[in-house]
Amino acid sequence: MKKAILIVVPSFGFAALIFLLVQSILLKGNDKGALQVTSTPLSKVYLNGKYLGQTPLCKCTSNDMVGTGDYTIKVIPQTGNFTEFQEKITISKSILTVVDRKFGVGAASEGSIITLIPLKEGDQRQLLVTSIPGNVEVLLDSNSAGFTPLLVRDLTDSDHELMLRKSGYSDKKVRIKTPTGYKLVASVYLGIDDEGAPSPTPTIIVASPSATPTPVVSKVIILQTPTGFLRVRSNNSVSSSEVGQVLPGESYDIASESDGWYQITLKSGKLGWVSSQYVKKQ
Repeated sequence: MKKAILIVVPSFGFAALIFLLVQSILLKGNDKGALQVTSTPLSKVYLNGKYLGQTPLCKCTSNDMVGTGDYTIKVIPQTGNFTEFQEKITISKSILTVVDRKFGVGAASEGSIITLIPLKEGDQRQLLVTSIPGNVEVLLDSNSAGFTPLLVRDLTDSDHELMLRKSGYSDKKVRIKTPTGYKLVASVYLGIDDEGAPSPTPTIIVASPSATPTPVVSKVIILQTPTGFLRVRSNNSVSSSEVGQVLPGESYDIASESDGWYQITLKSGKLGWVSSQYVKKQ
């Protein structure tokens, strides 16, 4: 069984990253589509005014998917003085639409909406990149490919790297691999870089057909440490404050990752960072 995995990892300075795992769903005879929503901080999700639940949210099982059509999605942070996110989305038959939002102060919020669209040419692969703000430069494998909105045709069946950059905004790096017969559509929202120095934001997108909608979540296992426990930090730095402790042998879901650090979801639901030196990724 092949799986389509979409990992979105946005970042703003000290801010926590979001780790997202996604699958495309190609279920014959199913007239609905799937919806997955992640956010930092945890948020309430509404679709056309109807409450769906709290992030991370995945309407991915055959008896819990969403009817096809156009919707207004609203993501409301449960903590912090942040502005709610509202946008139009389309749920397509047997396809997973992914909404990711990282809330920040003022215009520092960022995120993405990603989905797949079947192509009539079953042997083709395409990538469509749109952005807010518009006219963002896109580099494909370190070569300038143009400015958003950008359609790239006839991608080779291999990994590629995108870089989205615009003066005054945080850069985004995106590694992609699209499935044959589909157009991967990435609508990206860039956040203002208040400090004026873009901080790269890696995003990994790998998509391929899947026979089942079972979501996949990466985990880490805590390894032995000299102290017998591992400190959980508020940020990906040893100088940041301690928000908890975890013990060797325990397993936790990965929310996101940065250089030398993993952001994990504690049993209390709180997010925190642990050093990759003392964990093993599953």
